[in-house]
Amino acid sequence: MPTREAIFPADRHALYDDHGYSAAIRSGDLLFVSGQVGSRSDGTPEPDFESQVRLAFRNLKATLAAAGCTFDDIVDVTTFHTDPENQFGAIMTVKQEIFTTRPYPNWTAIGVSWLAGFDFEIKVIARIPTAA
Repeated sequence: MPTREAIFPADRHALYDDHGYSAAIRSGDLLFVSGQVGSRSDGTPEPDFESQVRLAFRNLKATLAAAGCTFDDIVDVTTFHTDPENQFGAIMTVKQEIFTTRPYPNWTAIGVSWLAGFDFEIKVIARIPTAA
């Protein structure tokens, strides 16, 4: 059975310690990334919504990189939205900049009423590349 290894980005934000969770867990060749939000290094949310989404993706990119992954290694995405109907356009703009080629990862979007002061959260599962 594979062991679990905690993964943190080089410039980890305060939320990991404040709330007691890992940015990601490596298990075998899979990386399970905790929900990433548009938090600044002090743990506070970016106030502008599209900027918050972009920052969430930057935080995700840093966590993936800490495990040797990129956006291309993502196989499963789950996003959480506090106001999906009004936020969808901004999210799609950023999503289409990140995922530009097929096959796209599978994606589940969930509307929620609370994200601890944030309006967008993204969690993913990625396959960790092996050295050729």
